Amino acid sequence: MVASRAEQERMQADLAASQARNEELCRMNEELHCGLRNHAGLREADGRECFTPPREFSTPFSQSIMEAVIPHTFVGPKVTFKGMEDPEAHLTAFHTQMMLVGGSDTVRCKLFISMLTGMVMDWFISLPDGHITSFAQLSHLFREQYIANKAPPPVSYDLFDVKQYQGETLK
Repeated sequence: MVASRAEQERMQADLAASQARNEELCRMNEELHCGLRNHAGLREADGRECFTPPREFSTPFSQSIMEAVIPHTFVGPKVTFKGMEDPEAHLTAFHTQMMLVGGSDTVRCKLFISMLTGMVMDWFISLPDGHITSFAQLSHLFREQYIANKAPPPVSYDLFDVKQYQGETLK
């Protein structure tokens, strides 16, 4: 009973934190929409101009990466990383998808962070300002952070439990 009460309290705290994060993301989303409407010269339905001052926040990317422009026709990968997957498998999937669509090193950096969610995004934001200067550096930091999730290599004694059934190929 005590353990379930503690677990219930932890779940309530997690829920409250998630709701607060969701409210912040909704507010940021509205700011972005207002900024887009302002940039396009559009007005809200009541005729007044939507204005929200730009929100300043730090970024681990160097200035050259931040200044790079991603073409609006560019379609990036649709894979997400939540922090529980194998980082090598994720990087391989990302690299494969990027090979198909192209993109510079700076575009790879920007698109890579669009696939991070939750605690992984929190990790990324916690990196020092202006620290990341290339995709190679970003992928190295990513591997180091999530190396514990890497799938262990198969070992030879695992083969002792393998049985070949009649009619089954050796492969």
